[in-house]
Parts: sequence; C-alpha cells; structure tokens
Amino acid sequence: MEKEEQLLRRRLEELAGTSYQRDIPLYSDFLNLNEQTIFLSMMSSLPVACRLEGGYDLAERKIVCFLPVREQDLAKPPICVIKIAPTAPKFARPCTHRDYLGAILNLGIDRGKTGDLLLDGNVCYCFCLPSVSGLILEQLVNVGHNPVTCRLADDIENIPGPSFEEITGSVASERLDAILALAYRLSRGKVGECVSSERVFVNGRCVTANSHSLREGDVVSVRGLGKFIYKGSGSLSKKGRTFVTILKYQ
Repeated sequence: MEKEEQLLRRRLEELAGTSYQRDIPLYSDFLNLNEQTIFLSMMSSLPVACRLEGGYDLAERKIVCFLPVREQDLAKPPICVIKIAPTAPKFARPCTHRDYLGAILNLGIDRGKTGDLLLDGNVCYCFCLPSVSGLILEQLVNVGHNPVTCRLADDIENIPGPSFEEITGSVASERLDAILALAYRLSRGKVGECVSSERVFVNGRCVTANSHSLREGDVVSVRGLGKFIYKGSGSLSKKGRTFVTILKYQ
C-alpha cells in the first residue's frame, strides 16, 4: 500500500471516529476518483453512516460526509458555488479549465479544497469548501488575461452540468485499447503509445496495460486528449463484435 493511500485511510478513519464519538457531522476534503475508490473499499468498516457529495448529480470530485444517525436526512453538505465571470464580457478572451484552476491554485489554495469547475461559455462555476470561499471571492481578480468578478451563485439548480458527445460503435472486446481507439479515432499503435507513456487514467488511477477491461461507469482520461465515461456494452453484431457507448466530455 502506498504512503498516500495509508495517509488517506488514516484521515478518513479519524474523521469517522470523531463523528461517532462526538455525535456530530464531519466532512473530508474533496477526493478525486481514485481516492473515492479507496474510501468506498473501507466504508463498510467505518462506525458512522457516510455518503459522497459533490454539489451536483454528475460531480466527479466529491467530499465524504460522515453523519450521525440524527443527521443522516438533514445534513446539507458544506459546499459553496462561486460564479466567476469576466468583468468586461465583450472583450474577454476564451479561458480553459486549466486557466481557471491555475488562477485559483495560485492563490495558495490546496486542490483538495476545491471540487469541480464547470464552464458555461465565458463563465466558470467553482465548487469549493467554505474555508476557501472568502479567499476566492476577495482575491481572485484575474483569470488568464481577463479581469474577473466573483460572487456566490444564486440558483445552484440552474447551473449547467458538463456537456457530452455520445459515441457509439462496435469493438472486438471491452479492452482499454479498443475503447480508446473508438473514443479518439486512433490507431492501435497510437493508443499503445498513450498507454505505455502513462498518459491514461481509469477512475483517477494510471493504467499501463492495454488489456485492462473497462466496466460500465468507468471514467477514462487521456492527457492531451480529454476524458470520457464508458457507458457499457449492448448487443452483438453479426460478426460477433460488441456495440458500446461512450460519453465524451466536450
């Protein structure tokens, strides 16, 4: 077991134990997909009820909520949503997810304090913990070359979720290399280069085996190419190939 995993397990156990002993709700920092997998593997051994929350239904980064019995149906996760918009929209240059994340982290904020960043045109919605919301609201004044204004989002329900391109096709099997070739229209050789150069991650964990089998719901990212959700397989073609569906982030 790697040291980072040991530290995470210890921290989650401490939070669960304190929540149980003091009978109060407690919350972790935001976890990536790999860290969530670690949490789920140990959840049944924790002394209190737990659930993952990210601020919206399709959230990727989530916090763990440790909840005493009396709080299980009442506790609202402590997640703030900050709307980041250009001060002069007419003259604003396009900014990427990396631009927004870099500007936020440059304030000295740890990545674990921030969740997903959702882009809607030239506006970004940042999910974060209350402990850093004030800093972002007061100190984030530029993203890229754009002066920006930050405020708490009024109506969280109307915040747009991520948009996807649905890709369907047939593959010989649900091997990682076959699905990657379909998702990014790459040759098997190019796919092999991506995998061997440690650019491919499944649920936040680096995968270096072309033969790795994907399962429904797996989130796959390739550095430099993007990210998709594998939705699973369907019927077989007359030639015995498997039809699969992919939701590719746009």
